[in-house]
Amino acid sequence: MKLRLLSLYPDQMNIYADRGNILFLQHRCEWRGIEFEVTRCGPGQRFDPANYDLLYMGGGQDRDQKAVARDLIETKQASMRAAKDGGVAVLAVCGGYQLLGESYELEGETIAGLGLVDLKTIREPGPRLIGPVSISVNLDGEEKVLAGFENHGGRTRLGQASPLGKVIHGHGNNGEDGFEGVREDNLIGTYLHGPLLPKNAWLADHLIATGLEHHHGERPELEPLEDSLETAAHEAALKAARKG
Repeated sequence: MKLRLLSLYPDQMNIYADRGNILFLQHRCEWRGIEFEVTRCGPGQRFDPANYDLLYMGGGQDRDQKAVARDLIETKQASMRAAKDGGVAVLAVCGGYQLLGESYELEGETIAGLGLVDLKTIREPGPRLIGPVSISVNLDGEEKVLAGFENHGGRTRLGQASPLGKVIHGHGNNGEDGFEGVREDNLIGTYLHGPLLPKNAWLADHLIATGLEHHHGERPELEPLEDSLETAAHEAALKAARKG
């Protein structure tokens, strides 16, 4: 089996060690004998969505995010839409998550997003939403918990889109409605940094299985791994979230 991952703007959108999510996916594939291929796609570059099973975009500084937003519209919007509609798995974190929506406010300017999901991010009076966070998520018909770290000034509000999960501890999308992230078909957007996947190995495996299903036409039963370190990392992140 083979999993083909496209890393969007890896040099511009990589704060809080978000690139670690790709390394974690790679290791979990290699430990199972699954071939893992990573392609980088930066400013000015286009891509064919038929060549990939999983798209990943991390978070960035405001300056970089603003430049990336323009480039996404100019060079990648149609391919991103085709990838989502074609069942490619998508994981977008923090700034990448904000860019999935209709628009977001940055430095007093409203910037157009990709419009892949019905959400908007605005700046409102109040402090940044920072700290450990945990959310309850239902993927594949089973209730599980994601844990990580959030740090965002924008408040994201969902329209008709569904949240990724419900906040247990922390702020979530906006600190008010109790929701965190977004999920639509095989697309996941979230504010959880840290990086996210090493603290939540089960989500990494969900993305791997979804991507392999897209490539090979059948969802595989992934071989269990010895996850004592991953379990300890998850428990530590949950403990931090409970302490607030």
